[in-house]
Amino acid sequence: MDTTKTQKAIFIIGALFFIFGFVTWLNSTLILYLQLVCQLKTDAQAFFVTSAFYMSYFLLSVPASYVLRVTGFKRGMAYGLVVMGIGALLFIPAASQRSFPLFLIGLFVQGGGLSLLQTASNPYISILGPIESAAKRISIMGICNKMAGVLAPWFLGMVLLNGTDTIRQQLGATKDAAVRGQLLSELAGRVVTPYLIIGIALFVVAFLIFRSGLPEIEVEDPGASVTAPEPTKKSIFDYPHLLLGVVCIFLYVGVEVMAGDAIGIYGKSEGMSIATTRNFTSLTLGAMLIGYFVGILCIPKVFTQQLGLRVSAILGMVFSTLALFTAGYSAILFIALLGLANALMWPAIFPLAIDGLGKHIKTGAALLVMGVAGGAVIPKVYGALKDLPHIGNKLAFFYCVFPCYIYILY
Repeated sequence: MDTTKTQKAIFIIGALFFIFGFVTWLNSTLILYLQLVCQLKTDAQAFFVTSAFYMSYFLLSVPASYVLRVTGFKRGMAYGLVVMGIGALLFIPAASQRSFPLFLIGLFVQGGGLSLLQTASNPYISILGPIESAAKRISIMGICNKMAGVLAPWFLGMVLLNGTDTIRQQLGATKDAAVRGQLLSELAGRVVTPYLIIGIALFVVAFLIFRSGLPEIEVEDPGASVTAPEPTKKSIFDYPHLLLGVVCIFLYVGVEVMAGDAIGIYGKSEGMSIATTRNFTSLTLGAMLIGYFVGILCIPKVFTQQLGLRVSAILGMVFSTLALFTAGYSAILFIALLGLANALMWPAIFPLAIDGLGKHIKTGAALLVMGVAGGAVIPKVYGALKDLPHIGNKLAFFYCVFPCYIYILY
């Protein structure tokens, strides 16, 4: 592929990373919002938001790889956007009924669309150039993703969570069912307009991608790819580095969601108001942006993808330990700095795990995207542990992230 086509492809995929970053990082706001709108009793219930969203990756990523074999990368990305749009529109009936299960179905459908989009876009950007600089290209994609992530919680927080501390006080002060119902219905209605706009925008972008000149990359011929497998390896399970990578992605996404989505619940457990905690996710993603810029400038000229991964894991261990032994805004700062530690992990893990897969790359990418289910499991474990009196908020967070960084370092 010539340089002009490569640059155009990077620009288009960067736009896609911005879109699914925007949708993904709305979850941190939705956790706090749905906890109030649907009158959820515990934080563990609220974390069903991340469970529904990320579990779809586990269930649908392998089917997504079969879809990509039929559609190719470009059409697969377009179809993923359509599915995401359908999931966004499901929020409209969910809001009218204040139905938590229907909200979760909408999130699951959005995650399903993202599993198809990510199964296509991550290997696409990895093999768009030399595998040695794949982490640099994915870091550029990460900047697009996390810029959207910085904007998304701020934007949705302004719309959904503005004045919710007052509404919470009003709900606590009245036992009149009609008054409570009216307050909650008005609050639930706030989600309709933004998700209607998001749904329509996703359909429009899907059409534009389908009509775009995005080049198709064919990797089914092992001789045509730098990622050609060894002739003796016939099964996807013959690649131990891929299987180690799947576990690594599982744990990495878990700690990324803990630092980005769970930080609001952490702050709430520290006695902070929703008006304050709603902006914490943007701090984490701002720290991740710094890490991505480091990756772009330094990989592979200054240090390798492997070294970047090692240093990132060590930083994660240090910051999570400091969060344990501090309190209030100091602890929040160290949790936000986990974003810096996490930034280079996906850019390093993904290309290292798919290197040498050749014709198995779509299946390998699907297995790696399945690992995103860590974002469903680890925050849910945190939500359950933090409610135990002998553990509490700080230890629960530490137990859920520190061991993950140990494995990633390994």
